[in-house]
Amino acid sequence: MRPRTPDEEQAWTTMTIEAYADTIIPGEKRSSDDRAIAGVSTGGGAVAAGAIELLEWDATGLSEALGPLATALNDHTVVYAAEHELVLDESVPPFVALAFEHRTALVDRLTTPGHPEKPLWVSLALFSNMAFDSAAHMHTADAIAAGHPGLIAMGIEQPDADGLWRFPQYSYGRPLARLHPDTTPSGSPA
Repeated sequence: MRPRTPDEEQAWTTMTIEAYADTIIPGEKRSSDDRAIAGVSTGGGAVAAGAIELLEWDATGLSEALGPLATALNDHTVVYAAEHELVLDESVPPFVALAFEHRTALVDRLTTPGHPEKPLWVSLALFSNMAFDSAAHMHTADAIAAGHPGLIAMGIEQPDADGLWRFPQYSYGRPLARLHPDTTPSGSPA
């Protein structure tokens, strides 16, 4: 096999990290030839929610480590595949070549208490969740306007026309406590 170009290496890394994020919060394939997304769920998962964009953001502290993490994940995959006598398609990264049930089994192994690399794999999983649960890499109003799958799944409403959220009705359908008599009209304590 010939060495990969830097662009091919980046694509290999992205596919591997996408497949990991999709294992954490599965989504549907982006197209029929999508190999990174296993397609075991309907709607958008972690990848559609922006897991790669969040992980590539310098603020995560993981952006420079994505290449080495992808390499390590693929190395673990080769060992896992040999243990389970699996033949991997060499046209895609090893982790991407795994069937979803094997992806989840390997991620379970890597995130199990006692695994020496557990903190790395748990961090990657947490950021995958964060992309879906909070769209941390985007302004919330922009994420909702763009149809962010995680925020939609959680039922986050559109802001008012001025970009602010107001809740004319309490989320539980009733006040949770009586207002203190000294509370100001703005809601601040007196």
